[in-house]
Amino acid sequence: MDERTRHYFAELQSSDKNAQYEAYSSIMKITEEEVDWAYEVWDQLKEELTSKDPHKRSRAAQFLSRLAISDPEQRMLEDFPQVWEVTYDKKFVTARHSLQAIWRIGLAGEKQKEMVILHLAARFDNCVDEKHATLIRFDIIQGLRNLYDKVQDEAIKQLAFDLIEKEEDPKYQKKYAAVWK
Repeated sequence: MDERTRHYFAELQSSDKNAQYEAYSSIMKITEEEVDWAYEVWDQLKEELTSKDPHKRSRAAQFLSRLAISDPEQRMLEDFPQVWEVTYDKKFVTARHSLQAIWRIGLAGEKQKEMVILHLAARFDNCVDEKHATLIRFDIIQGLRNLYDKVQDEAIKQLAFDLIEKEEDPKYQKKYAAVWK
């Protein structure tokens, strides 16, 4: 890992919220592409998935989702349940940020893509009794769109349309469909 990136990870622990945010933003940008240092932070991020600090849980889930493309050992296939668990976090903003990032795991390979898609589809079906179910469903549809845009798999598009059809409220059905326009 280069010194600059190491500095960003150190800054995540800063008491200065602006420094933390700048570091977070920089890491998010860097991890849009494959990196060669994923395993230098992987285990620490896995630990932070269960931190008492909701910011750490959120960042860990987001970073691991982004680092899945830099995971030649395919650790994510085993570690996915811990990342997925954060999408159910008691702090809704933490859960939502994690859910909004999780589609990126699908960019890591066919197995990862299938795993993410299955989990998102099941969550769409089963979240109706959750608080903020319409936001969760929106994030799932948006995540499927993001994944589709990157991999151009027509099955993802069809799944999204099938899920949208399951929405009984026309207002939300229209909102979800707008993601695909």
